[in-house]
Amino acid sequence: MNKRRLLFCLITVLVLVAIGACMMVIGRGHTIYFDNKSLEYEGQKYEAIRRINVNVNGEQVAKLSKKERGMATTMGQGFKFDIEVIREKDAEPERYSFDIRIPYGIDGIVVNLPGMIAELPQAAWMEEFIPAPTVEEEEDETPAEGDVMDDFGVGGDL
Repeated sequence: MNKRRLLFCLITVLVLVAIGACMMVIGRGHTIYFDNKSLEYEGQKYEAIRRINVNVNGEQVAKLSKKERGMATTMGQGFKFDIEVIREKDAEPERYSFDIRIPYGIDGIVVNLPGMIAELPQAAWMEEFIPAPTVEEEEDETPAEGDVMDDFGVGGDL
């Protein structure tokens, strides 16, 4: 192998390593699901809140009543968001600001906001989002009108 070819191979490898390092810093995309549902932790129940407004980068991404879920997408392992909590009708909103770290290797997480507001440990209010498996319905193989069936349930003439 001549020197010029070796130099191009080394430059290619260095460029690929640099791209990999940049992608590691930038991170990958994640979906954050916000739950406003009651939570039970260590025998104590944390009730869902009347209304929660979730803002990311100054933009409202979810307006949650009790038992509702909203979502936002983000890049990287860090995620900052603000919420406005309205506990009772015509009450002044309480404002909170949160900065969470998204675990590596997880694409979607569910954040329980009442548990987060109550300052519970991360294991209580954060879990991995696992989509429900889709069940494919089997087609019912009933004979069409006019089909002749034999004793074994198989149509056709012998």
